Amino acid sequence: MATCVRVVLLGLLTVGIPSSSSEHFKVGDPVPVYVNKVGPYHNPHETYHYYSLPVCRPQSIEHKRLSLGEVLDGDRMALSTYEVKFGQDEESKVLCELSLERRDLDHLRRAVEELYYYEFVMDDIPLRGFVGYLEETGFLPHSHKLGLWTHLHFTIEYNDNQIVFANVSTKDSKPLSLDDVSGKLLVKHFYSVKWYLSPLPYEKRGERLRDKAFFPKTLEIHWLSVINSIVLVFLLTGFVVIILMRVLKNDFAKIQSGRRGDRRF
Repeated sequence: MATCVRVVLLGLLTVGIPSSSSEHFKVGDPVPVYVNKVGPYHNPHETYHYYSLPVCRPQSIEHKRLSLGEVLDGDRMALSTYEVKFGQDEESKVLCELSLERRDLDHLRRAVEELYYYEFVMDDIPLRGFVGYLEETGFLPHSHKLGLWTHLHFTIEYNDNQIVFANVSTKDSKPLSLDDVSGKLLVKHFYSVKWYLSPLPYEKRGERLRDKAFFPKTLEIHWLSVINSIVLVFLLTGFVVIILMRVLKNDFAKIQSGRRGDRRF
């Protein structure tokens, strides 16, 4: 039992430690872009699968195998239809064309009103942005406008044959209005990619990523405290189980001893 506890603790202690292995690319190599999750910006703990929204998706959804740390973080990574190739720029490439029904539009409107953000993952780098655009101005008269971002721009920095930084934005595109749409709405999604050579060594890309905070500091998860809490729970559980096993073992030995004494008489 003690061995099992040690194995579990070792597994927990390795959660959150980044892998020392790095991905090397050649010019033209595909760089997978995984879609992960969506949820309200002011409650990062409430997340849903990205494909729960009416968005561009492959015919067959292929999920990525996740580590324990990614599972605990609520990740749901699946391959996207974005075609990104190492070192090759793309200008306004069509991702897909969707015909949205009324319920799809209602779903998107709710997501935009609740300030839903999305999270993609490229080479273990999280890319985050907002699903849509919400504008509320004035009191009398009050203006309430909802828009959907339909063009995403990927900015990727590389050093030699490794990716050191990546970001996604809406660049200079305008949101597609979701107001005053009663019937079907035809939506065409685009994306563009721009590569930049960076002097930042791969070994220091973690520092750059830590400096780029998407959520307010008060909402960021402190993984060390989470891991410490989990380890403490498993330690206490392990100790209780070991004590119970010893008590049961002693009780069982006494019962066996009593039975032998009865047989002698």
